[in-house]
Amino acid sequence: MDDHEILHHLLDLENQAAALVNDAQAEADRRVSEGEEQNRVRFDEAYAKEVEKLDAAYIQNLAAFRENYRGQLDVYRESLKSMSQNTKAFFSLAEKYLIDKES
Repeated sequence: MDDHEILHHLLDLENQAAALVNDAQAEADRRVSEGEEQNRVRFDEAYAKEVEKLDAAYIQNLAAFRENYRGQLDVYRESLKSMSQNTKAFFSLAEKYLIDKES
């Protein structure tokens, strides 16, 4: 083999190596893209499940809070109904603050 043939042979090998590297890079890119898509799908599924759980817990807690609020409000209203009004003390206090201040 002469020098010219050796150079051509080396250039052919270099071209083959470049083609192999390009093929390997394309395969790696495909696998990475496929892996990212699989991870995205798994994430979306897990996210949806977690959102579902949180929504259910929120609805349940909100209903319990509303029931508790209504119960406390009813107790407060009943306590107001059962209170007696001391109008004599109220008018006396009003007279003290409003009328006595003017003199």
